[in-house]
This record gives sequence, structure tokens and C-alpha cells, in this order.
Amino acid sequence: MRKIKLLIQYDGSAYHGWAAQPEMPTIQGTLTDAIEKLTARRVELFGSSRTDAGVHALGQVAAFTIDSPVPTENFARALNNMLPDDIAVVEAVHVPDSFDPISDTKSKIYRYTIYTGPVRPVIQIRYCWHRPGTLNVEAMQAAAKILLGMHDFKSFASAADNRESSIRTIIKCDVSGKDNEITFDVQADGFLYNMVRNIVGTLVEVGRRRWTAADIERILAAKDRCQAGPIAPASGLCLMRIFY
Repeated sequence: MRKIKLLIQYDGSAYHGWAAQPEMPTIQGTLTDAIEKLTARRVELFGSSRTDAGVHALGQVAAFTIDSPVPTENFARALNNMLPDDIAVVEAVHVPDSFDPISDTKSKIYRYTIYTGPVRPVIQIRYCWHRPGTLNVEAMQAAAKILLGMHDFKSFASAADNRESSIRTIIKCDVSGKDNEITFDVQADGFLYNMVRNIVGTLVEVGRRRWTAADIERILAAKDRCQAGPIAPASGLCLMRIFY
């Protein structure tokens, strides 16, 4: 028996998120089926991040334990021959049995992309939120800085998130703009359900001058999802990297 870690990229447009669901196309389910087809063994695949439906990844990490004659170094190439074009295994490496892709995670970084031009960008439309109109990047960046550090992010969690603690530490929260594209890079030691998309939706309200940076402090203190802005669409979100 050995444990194998996978580095995975995917376009989440056609999938109902990472987590396997009965009779629904998911990233976890598709990968597990491919591993079974390759090895004739059904494995339990653990992913570091349970990305939502429509969310993409360039740096998802997953691991599984298997007894198979297939060499570890052959797994990536062999699986890619069986996977659909919108999922790819970048690498497969042998890791210690103690490795846990979830609990060993130190931080994750997500990128959210907004396109503000008047005409939808048809080539990139699956990977951004097309929101025509001017947004004030400087105002959003100032507001984003307030989110840095350890806070109770309950106001930015989905109402369906019932985890015991909503305290997280944001290490990086940057907003930058070039031409018609605005990107939000958010790195934290962990995320609540829909947290990044709710943060982006809230910062957009600052960018359109409905709120100011001071409202971010009010929203944090409220610990009430109803006080924050609307959720941003899933298509603009991408898991960039997981740090161990």
C-alpha cells in the first residue's frame, strides 16, 4: 500500500463541484472513476478544497491510498489519457502515509476575476464575472486591507455553513486592475463556505460607491450574512494554490 498525492487542474463549468454526488458529474467522482479504470481498484480520494459548482482550479491537491502495480510516476500520464479534456493531473507523487491533504494545509489562495467591458468576453466568459461598468479599484483595495488578519468571518459565510468556528486568518487580500479586468487574490489559513465569493460581492459594492471601507468593519462586527453584499458568481473563482 502507498499514498499518492495528485496536483489537479480543472475547468469546473460542467461539474457540480468537487465532492462526489449520486448521479451528478463532479470532479472527485470523475477522478475516482478514472483511478478505478486504471487500477481496477476503488479508492477513497480526499481533496484539500471542496470547490463549489462552476468553480475552477489550477492547484487542487488530493490524495489516496492504493495497492497497485502501476508505478507512481506513471499515474499522471495514464489518468490524463482517461480523463475528459476539462480535468488534468499535473503530477502524481508518493507521499508519507501521514500526509493529509486537508489537515496538513497551511493556507490556500484563490483568485477571482471580473471583466468590466461593455461586451462579454466570449473566450473568457466561463472564467470571469462579466459585470459591465466602472469599479473603483483603489476604494476596493483600501476596503480589502481591513479584512487582513484574524477575524470572525461569519458575515461572509453562507447561511448553510454550520462549522463550529467562523474565525479565519486572511494573509493576503489584494485587488488589482488592468484594462477591463479586475482580479482579487485572497489567501487565508482556511475558508468558510462561499467566503471568497461573498467577500468579492461585498467589495464590489465598495467599488460602485454604494459602501465605503468603513462599512467593512461594520459588516465584520455584525457577524450576520445579511449585512454583507451579494454573492459573486461561481465562474470567476479559481483555486490557485495550496500551501503545505
